[in-house]
Amino acid sequence: MRSRVNTAMEHSILLDRNDKARRVEELKAAIASMIKEPQFPCVGAKSALARDNLKVIAAHSLNSNWDDLEIHRELLDWARDYRDSTENLRSLAVIFDGPTDLSEAEFERSLWERIQSLADKDAWRGQSYDERVSADPDDPHFSLSFGGEAFFVIGLHPNASRPARRFSHPVLVFNLHDQFERLREHGSYDKMRKTILARDEKLAGDINPMLAKYGESSEARQYSGRKVDDDWQCPFHDRRST
Repeated sequence: MRSRVNTAMEHSILLDRNDKARRVEELKAAIASMIKEPQFPCVGAKSALARDNLKVIAAHSLNSNWDDLEIHRELLDWARDYRDSTENLRSLAVIFDGPTDLSEAEFERSLWERIQSLADKDAWRGQSYDERVSADPDDPHFSLSFGGEAFFVIGLHPNASRPARRFSHPVLVFNLHDQFERLREHGSYDKMRKTILARDEKLAGDINPMLAKYGESSEARQYSGRKVDDDWQCPFHDRRST
């Protein structure tokens, strides 16, 4: 006979799962609403959403490692699923409950703390770094790597200076590097990039000064959305490169 304690624990776990599922749906609806806005510039995000290729994960605090193991597992699954089917653009958005009052510099610092923690777990689990990119954040060909697949990150938060980077909660959007390389191979990347730049300029009133083509400067400078100086130093260091 099952004990009342075990039954109560199972009931509590089920409630937690249901609450989290509801929270994920709420957050997905919120970010989908932002992306669907006519003036939202990123047509890649619009494409991913339209094809139901935007996955949302709910997490606690951007300043905490509480959810890092779960986020890393999702990244490994995302990389594996992509290798099984490379069609269409897709994005993995991790939306944190808070903090919602971070300045741009504070958000940038917290973003890199989470990225560093996730990269450390990737190394600890014996995952290889994607050989198509560099692990050096100063290298123009830098990208992150999880599960052997290269990723770049787009950060969103309430106090972002760029309108397209503003959202009610801190968000880290993980995009697969290879899917944009495939767009280049098919000759459609430059057209999409020009469209995004034009739409972003119309929304913000000026062109994002941090945007650059891959291979011209390190994409690490673009992750947080903050305008950084030429002498800005990325705090990231991959353990596998030592």
